[in-house]
Amino acid sequence: MPRIHVCALSKVEETVLATGARTLVTLINADTEVDRPAEIAAERHLFVGMSDITEDMKGHVLPAQAHVLQLLRFMRNWDRAQPVVVHCYAGVSRSTAAAYISYCALRPAACEYETARLIREISPTATPNSRLVEIADAMLGRQGRMIDAVRAIGRGQDCFEGQPFALDVA
Repeated sequence: MPRIHVCALSKVEETVLATGARTLVTLINADTEVDRPAEIAAERHLFVGMSDITEDMKGHVLPAQAHVLQLLRFMRNWDRAQPVVVHCYAGVSRSTAAAYISYCALRPAACEYETARLIREISPTATPNSRLVEIADAMLGRQGRMIDAVRAIGRGQDCFEGQPFALDVA
């Protein structure tokens, strides 16, 4: 079954091994070194360099439309033969936003609110980056529903690393 697995950087290797994933999405600060697991071919690894911020800050890369476009193109080309692992540094904000965005893109008939509630239910720490969600909402023509759904679930529980989770995309 095609699944999107979400985790923190520290759990990438074990998540890839445990799930059999052969595709990896990294959303992390541009200067952060990430060791790609041997199981992931270079062409099946998307690295999106951006900061986990929602407003412009000196010395940081604000998530932008180009970042979301990269994600959408990559995920639409995912063959779904094996799971994909999506991660950021803590597995809380950028990666949960990317999973939410990808799910909505791959399942256009899915309810934005039900999807956001499902993410909160399976990962109480999930706090999708609102800037990424806002950009994706416009790009996917969701008319503010993705934004409203993420606002409705609110901020997740405080943590050092997010609780890993998976979404079925069948």
